[in-house]
Amino acid sequence: MRQQAYGYAAVTLFCLGIAPVALAELKPISEETMGEVTGQAFMQIENIQDIPGNPHEFTRMTLTMDVETRMNVDDVQAGELDGGVDFAAQHVALGHIARNDGQQFNGRTYSAGDTVHFEAFKPYIELAEDPAEGKLSGFRMGFGQARGSVSSLTSSFSGDIGLKLVDGSGQEFDATLFDENTQATNYRASYIGIDDGTADCASGTNCAPLTHLQSLYVGEAGADGVTDFTNDFFIGFQREGVEWQSPDGANVINAGKGVFINLPTSMKVDMSQLISQGVDRLQTHRDDMGTQLF
Repeated sequence: MRQQAYGYAAVTLFCLGIAPVALAELKPISEETMGEVTGQAFMQIENIQDIPGNPHEFTRMTLTMDVETRMNVDDVQAGELDGGVDFAAQHVALGHIARNDGQQFNGRTYSAGDTVHFEAFKPYIELAEDPAEGKLSGFRMGFGQARGSVSSLTSSFSGDIGLKLVDGSGQEFDATLFDENTQATNYRASYIGIDDGTADCASGTNCAPLTHLQSLYVGEAGADGVTDFTNDFFIGFQREGVEWQSPDGANVINAGKGVFINLPTSMKVDMSQLISQGVDRLQTHRDDMGTQLF
């Protein structure tokens, strides 16, 4: 099974274009020359097996590199099948530009026009294999540590958004994803709200379209309001349900069949604001597109 997993890994890395091809003659070097060489492995490969209660075996390939980026994608669709789309969004962006002087994030203060990068350390690709069948059950791409803004105009979402919503009485709830019939779901959802038995997406009661959530910060709550890094930000593609473990083994995320995006955030939003005004979009282009795209 392990040999097959390495085979999947090789194919995946080749397709991503990060497996360079070189034609060169191999010559031995002296021990003296070797002694002058220091460095760190570019890639680390882990085999994760025999997890109690988990039927899958995993192979994780981690690149020892750090990335700071600000990027925009006009249109994204993933998981088109059976007349629907697992994830569909326009104007997707990682990172943003400070609109005003004094904006704070990551423990830093930015001036208007400064780039606030999306920070991603130790990117990895992980494969899940069913040892009983000898088949690939899924793979995911994520980061050992990540934090920063994610913006989009999302019409269909599969996965989990770790947002906290506050109702009129001040009580906090974990945000729930809904379909157009106000059925709680993490598959092709188009609404988000509070699942307290009163939600009605048709009338806008404790429920708002996902298009109202135009920007959020990926990360965990830190001291003094600073957003800390998270290791649970990833996008997975599953042939069947897979229980993915955090890189540090602390959490287990159950991802269903198809596309699954895990967006951990420490943000809290008033439900009434999300319904009536939405969450403003951060500036993601040099020419400011405005705070609302819906």
